[in-house]
Amino acid sequence: MNNEQLAEVLKAAFPEAEIVVTGQGGKYDLRIVDDQFEGKRPVARQQAVYAPLNSYIASGEVHAVTIRAMTKEEWRKASLFGA
Repeated sequence: MNNEQLAEVLKAAFPEAEIVVTGQGGKYDLRIVDDQFEGKRPVARQQAVYAPLNSYIASGEVHAVTIRAMTKEEWRKASLFGA
């Protein structure tokens, strides 16, 4: 699985989101900016992101992910401070 394929899997689950995938060798960094995360705790956000990835994790295609799941406003604020 490459970055583009992983991004497509996530885009199917989060059609309105801004999605950035980087990484290689089964280890990926994910940034998903979507207002559907509004009001959700970090664990719930991660669970929502893991859900469409579970079969790829189980098969070993995806070994590890670092998830940054945030709302558009959270991303705007983080961007202002160089995050």
